[in-house]
Amino acid sequence: MSNSKVRVRFAPSPTGGLHLGGVRTVLFNYLFAKKHGGDFVLRIEDTDQNRYVDGAEKYILDCLKWCGLTPDESPEVGGHYAPYRQSERKAIYREYAERLVAQGHAYYAFDTTEELEQKRKEIPNFQYGQVYRDGLNNSLALTTGEVEHLLDKGVPHVIRIKMPTDESVHFNDMIRGHVSFETNLVDDKVLLKADGMPTYHLAVVVDDYLMKITHAFRGEEWLPSAPIHLLLWRYLGWEANMPEWAHLPLILKPDGHGKLSKRDGARLGFPVYAMNWLDPKTQELTPGFRELGFLPEAFLNLLAMLGWNDGTDKEIFTLDELIDSFSIERVSKAGAKFDFEKAKWYNAEWIKKLQATSLEPQVKHELEIRGVEVTDDAYLVKVIEAVKDRCVLLADFRQQAGYFFEIPAEYDLPSVQPKWTDAKTDFFNELILKLSSAEVWEPVQLEVIFKYLVEEKGLKIGDVMLPFRIMLVGGKFGPHVFDIAALLGKEETVERIGVALEVFTA
Repeated sequence: MSNSKVRVRFAPSPTGGLHLGGVRTVLFNYLFAKKHGGDFVLRIEDTDQNRYVDGAEKYILDCLKWCGLTPDESPEVGGHYAPYRQSERKAIYREYAERLVAQGHAYYAFDTTEELEQKRKEIPNFQYGQVYRDGLNNSLALTTGEVEHLLDKGVPHVIRIKMPTDESVHFNDMIRGHVSFETNLVDDKVLLKADGMPTYHLAVVVDDYLMKITHAFRGEEWLPSAPIHLLLWRYLGWEANMPEWAHLPLILKPDGHGKLSKRDGARLGFPVYAMNWLDPKTQELTPGFRELGFLPEAFLNLLAMLGWNDGTDKEIFTLDELIDSFSIERVSKAGAKFDFEKAKWYNAEWIKKLQATSLEPQVKHELEIRGVEVTDDAYLVKVIEAVKDRCVLLADFRQQAGYFFEIPAEYDLPSVQPKWTDAKTDFFNELILKLSSAEVWEPVQLEVIFKYLVEEKGLKIGDVMLPFRIMLVGGKFGPHVFDIAALLGKEETVERIGVALEVFTA
């Protein structure tokens, strides 16, 4: 590859939700481009009209926005190499497919779907390739006159690559090193379909060339298609412009056996998509990391560590730190097991790391969709600061912060009532009076008032501290109880003690 500006691309098909492996591919492309001052291109590969799903392209764009991985060029923002949807580039591809036919590197195939189905029934493991191609309905087996007649009549046909016999094709993978393939093991893939749309194989090569892509990073599952692409680069005379390739390791099931799938997530109770995906045809909802309560910073961080590390023990990276540290050579060849508990750990660490003001819009949204009304954003920021170290997912703020905005709807009575005494009733009635007349409302002063009264009443601190917490929050959770009271304010704290006291003594 020449020393031109680094240009990478992510080229998804709009056929459904975005798997976390796809987001990791985006991330590694993005990190490499930004590290080298290059461009990150988003190209939509919508050539398979049978699998196209309405709304899937917008969903992909929304996922990238949520993650903060903004393309430099895309169908949305445009660019010098537009259009960025392959369906809008349809007219481009036939020229190159016809050029391959003229050179003898591809051929017309007129076989119908029914004829090919029949062959598959007759021949176990049938492949359309060098073994059987001469006996099929294509321009290699027919005369020139017959081919011209079929073309003139407009008989539906595809164009297939003609894989050479007894050749070895190879390339240097940036992760795997030297990789080679025997052409005898590869069938004659379709390059141009009967509807004039290219397949992935032709489109990816033509578009990478025309868009001046310098590096192509994609999942390991695409490795078997590499020999077709290598040959197309050579046959079209573009070998000197071929991008450098890196095939990223798979993200594996938690047990390490096989690629992580949507089914695994459903079975094991965690998402595998970046965001919720509602299939418009089946109305099936597949959950996503965003809706479960993951921060985009944590999601990117955990994805970066699936198959890559910077050579140190460091695990928490901002996006800028990832850009600075990233090296494709430090991506592992081996698959990376997905560990949902570790994923949650990343999220908890990021909730701790971020300023409360940064978390405020997301926490406010989480509370409001769960029925908690927030009217004072400055107050919410104080609440977040008090409880964020106790939250693993954004959804946890409902329990950990909700009681700051509404009186508990229910109390953990089994932890209180069996040990309740008249002395405790007396203590809390007296506490209401003491707190009502408190001139300074700060945690330290509140603790002094509380402990002094405990001593005065001859009680043990443990006898009344838990009931006091449950009065304020409803359960055995939350930060230091006097911090809670200080944030709630005098009027609210006194009211809650009174309301709970009636319930506890009922």
